[in-house]
Amino acid sequence: MAITKTWEVNTMERDVSDGYVTKVIYRVKGISDSVEKARKTGNVTFTKPESLPSDFIAFASLNAATVLGWVKTSLGDQVATIETELEAEVTKILTPTTVSGVPW
Repeated sequence: MAITKTWEVNTMERDVSDGYVTKVIYRVKGISDSVEKARKTGNVTFTKPESLPSDFIAFASLNAATVLGWVKTSLGDQVATIETELEAEVTKILTPTTVSGVPW
């Protein structure tokens, strides 16, 4: 039973004047046998500096990999925690230890 954790950008908020991304809403899907079993959603807020950095990327030129890199860098050690909790949730769904119901 392999559980895949897939990170995605749900949406972003940006400053209209220059395209600086101020917030990223992300989700992490727990997938087993090609079926999503659980997900976690969160957000990361970025503080805009007084002047744009030299490595600033125009909004139209951004891609998911770059933005997810920002998210994971911002989250730091929380990335492992999120993935561990998601994996535990999927494992619990796949191998329940209790069930509800009546015998009739």
